[in-house]
Amino acid sequence: MKISLRQRDLHEKHRKKFPDPAAAVSAAVVTAALAFFFYRSPWAFPVLSPVGFFCYRKILKDKEQRRREEMAVQFRECILSVSTLLQAGYSAENAFMECEKDMRLMYDENASICRELKIIRRGLSINITLEELLQDMALRSGCEDISRFAQIFSLAKRNGGNMAAIIRSSAALIGKRIELRRELCTLLSGKKMELNVMKVMPFAILVYIGMSNPGYFDTLYGNFTGIAIMTGCLAVYMAACALGDRVMAGMLAEA
Repeated sequence: MKISLRQRDLHEKHRKKFPDPAAAVSAAVVTAALAFFFYRSPWAFPVLSPVGFFCYRKILKDKEQRRREEMAVQFRECILSVSTLLQAGYSAENAFMECEKDMRLMYDENASICRELKIIRRGLSINITLEELLQDMALRSGCEDISRFAQIFSLAKRNGGNMAAIIRSSAALIGKRIELRRELCTLLSGKKMELNVMKVMPFAILVYIGMSNPGYFDTLYGNFTGIAIMTGCLAVYMAACALGDRVMAGMLAEA
């Protein structure tokens, strides 16, 4: 029977079995806020549940992106350790098994890189090639840096070459990408803050006017015309938020 290590990411499996309660609560709060400010009706909450679902997905997507960035940092330290072990005379397979000890000292035993190295160790013990294990690791993690390293490693293993030098140069390249991304995130942090302020500003204005002029918005609630107007405003607001998030994501993707 053919052995296949291709499986869903452990993080993804855990998330599907046990939905993130913090993300679910945040999405519910956002949905309730939209239902109150735009319709002032509890019946709007179930109607706006698709908005809450997309909000929940976005929160999970942001968490997944942070996990991938963390994984890239941990993997860089891993291959630096592997490069040192290669210089000490270890084979590539033994170097990856030995560097698990260094990663346990550097990170928690439950860290992503430690879990991945355990999978590599188990795979090597049943004679699965390191190239396939690294490619499988790239598929599970979804990290572009690991995918590139797996391709480079496979070519170097097949064609021969100074493996230690190749791994060191790969680690340096990953480090440069990480630093570039951090610098870009620092430069964009002000813009992200402005975007978040602009998302909250309409609600702050509604609260201010509602408190200073009670009943000012009453004509917009409880009637067909008001519901139609507020639905249009909600659509414009959601489109503006989606556009702002997409622009920010596009800038970060350039790193």
